Amino acid sequence: MQTYSFYLNIPPEQYQAYYSGQVRTIQVRSHDGKQVRFPASAIRQFVTAEGVRGEFELQVDGNHKLIGINRK
Repeated sequence: MQTYSFYLNIPPEQYQAYYSGQVRTIQVRSHDGKQVRFPASAIRQFVTAEGVRGEFELQVDGNHKLIGINRK
């Protein structure tokens, strides 16, 4: 299992594109400098009236398949 930590800030008006399915993936740069891409649906549980903001940790298996994402 591999873990990537990153900060995410998506304002509510921008998140609409993710929620509606117009944008299906999110790409971020982890704190260790790696580009990480994951399905936008993985962060739905973290959406608030302010959008999605915070420090997150993403876990993938040996084949880089998403295991889960948590807010730190």
